[in-house]
Amino acid sequence: MMFAAATLALLVTIFIALIRAFLGPSIYDRILAVNMVGTKIVLLIAVIGFLMGRPEFMDIALVYALINFVGVIAVLKVLKYGDLARSGEDERPL
Repeated sequence: MMFAAATLALLVTIFIALIRAFLGPSIYDRILAVNMVGTKIVLLIAVIGFLMGRPEFMDIALVYALINFVGVIAVLKVLKYGDLARSGEDERPL
């Protein structure tokens, strides 16, 4: 019963984060909300795997977390530099 409540709570927070992703006042709010959705989905995969008695879901959750992290870093780099190929080494120090 407690894991069903945790699943419901995760679904509610995912819904709230999706609202922030669509309505966010700035692009950074939207990126943070999408990152939060990815994190909550990792938790949801882990809880569902526990409920179904499938420990291999933890491997899937871990891979999804890594993809989510790399994806957010890539989006932030595109926003800062305009493309993924630029290294940022030619930027002047503050």
